[in-house]
Amino acid sequence: MAYVIAEPCIDVKDKACVDECPVDCIYEGPRTLYINPNECVDCGACEPVCPVEAIFYEDDLPQDWTWYQQVAEDMFEREGNPGGAQDHPLAQDDPKIEAMPPMNEELRKNLGRS
Repeated sequence: MAYVIAEPCIDVKDKACVDECPVDCIYEGPRTLYINPNECVDCGACEPVCPVEAIFYEDDLPQDWTWYQQVAEDMFEREGNPGGAQDHPLAQDDPKIEAMPPMNEELRKNLGRS
């Protein structure tokens, strides 16, 4: 089991979760963050600090967002397990994320990001 980052993170990427993750398993792509399900230890430290409520335990993902779990699995099937997000930013997002229109403008404004 692992935690999953869903739609509210797209084009926001607050990164408070990155600072809280004790195993450095939250990777940054160009438009969103991804939790490597193979490195996540299910501690839950990331979930309460996310200001946009984008992080869910995989069993608790809203029905409309369950596909984000597959996106994360696919991403790290392609990328492998780099062994630490700090030194391994992702060069591209998953194709499903890349294909999405710009999102979460209101969330960015509320967090002081334009």
